[in-house]
Formats: sequence, C-alpha cells, structure tokens
Amino acid sequence: MIILIALLALGLWALVATIVELHRDGYRRVPTDWSRVGRRDSLDRAEARHLYR
Repeated sequence: MIILIALLALGLWALVATIVELHRDGYRRVPTDWSRVGRRDSLDRAEARHLYR
C-alpha cells in the first residue's frame, strides 16, 4: 500500500511540476516576421515523384 501511495504522490508531483514549467517557459504565439523568411525556390514546386538535385 505504501508503494501505491508513493507512486500516486510522485505522479501528482510530476503533474504539478509540468504545469508550472509550461507556465514559466515563456512560450507565446508570435506573429511570423515575413522579412526573415527565405524565398521559395525550385524545390518548393517539385513534384513528389521527381527527384531534383
């Protein structure tokens, strides 16, 4: 029984720690800066059945 209680406590601690870290990680949706995105090249228009090198 003590092992079950320890596993439940460990699982609860892991869940709380995960939620806290996800909140603290600083990830936010940021709009794309299109001036920093590369232009398209011939590989973007390549068909799947052809091999371009």
